Amino acid sequence: MAQNVLAVYPGTFDPITLGHEDVVRRATQLFERVIVAVAAGHHKKTLFSLEERIDMVREAVKMYPQVQVEPFSGLLRDFVVSRGGKAMVRGLRAVTDFDYEFQLAGMNRSLMPQVETVFLTPSDKYQFISSTFVREIAVLGGEVTKFVSPSVEERLAVKVRSLAAPEG
Repeated sequence: MAQNVLAVYPGTFDPITLGHEDVVRRATQLFERVIVAVAAGHHKKTLFSLEERIDMVREAVKMYPQVQVEPFSGLLRDFVVSRGGKAMVRGLRAVTDFDYEFQLAGMNRSLMPQVETVFLTPSDKYQFISSTFVREIAVLGGEVTKFVSPSVEERLAVKVRSLAAPEG
């Protein structure tokens, strides 16, 4: 484990999946401290509010005392540098992720040369899971038990019911 190294794992986490949780677990084995940075999501229309996403992530990582969950907006660079981060964790599911993540890592290196990007892959059983797929399956009434924790599954069910409810 890297002594006194803070890693930041940024994402929208809309919602946090078992794949995300697996990447957090792997990061805790490599780094002394990990911040899961939940993006405000200004560039995306999120299903869950920032507060809801923070609550879900905190619930998912509560068994790891070295993990903090914090919101961020604006440049990720500013957040990482202000926290003293030395590594940025990114999850890679498949080759399709690699091109985008490789470009992002290059851009981040130019913005913060003192911070290394570390790519972690989730377990095989989680490699195909994406928050986008989970949201779509849930909204269309499908089963998401294999993709998210029980607490996230319940929040998804509540959110989908609230979307289906007629407005007053």
